[in-house]
Amino acid sequence: MIPPGVLRARNAMVTRQAILDCARVRLREEGYDAASLREIAACAGVDAALVSRYFGSKEDLLVEVLQTGRPPVELFTGPREGFGERVADLLVCTPPDDSKLDCLIIILRSLSSQAAAEAIRQSSRANFYAPFVEWLGGGPEAEVKAALLAAIMKGVTLSRFMDEGFGFSEGETTCFRDRLAETLQRVVDGG
Repeated sequence: MIPPGVLRARNAMVTRQAILDCARVRLREEGYDAASLREIAACAGVDAALVSRYFGSKEDLLVEVLQTGRPPVELFTGPREGFGERVADLLVCTPPDDSKLDCLIIILRSLSSQAAAEAIRQSSRANFYAPFVEWLGGGPEAEVKAALLAAIMKGVTLSRFMDEGFGFSEGETTCFRDRLAETLQRVVDGG
């Protein structure tokens, strides 16, 4: 027989994960301001008070969703010489409904919210920029490179979603992807 405390902990983990999954979907589809804690709770099959109990504020829930998504450090764990190719493939060739882009889409859809903006900035600094700068070798030049690369990546993602896949033919998409890969790699290499 399993002790009662073990069952509660297990259910708590399942409930917490259900809330995170529902929050990720709502935030991705609606952005921070439009996604309500009541809707997130209803999706997870729990009371809204339980969402607050597990996560505190809505801002804290947003930060947790961003931290539990695909870790952005995966972009810069591989060899430097393949960075442009990896990121261009992700940004141009990954299906638009792929969860690999969830965090970036959530950020883009939520930045207009003053309440979310600071939470996003803090999460981005800790989980994206700091590891990225370290991967690039540290120092002021690495900070500039990280900011430039992030700006390009965000711009490409925003353009893709605004234009529903850029509106390119297959050949144009390949050309765009190749040029993006070259541009990103040039920044990483310092040229």
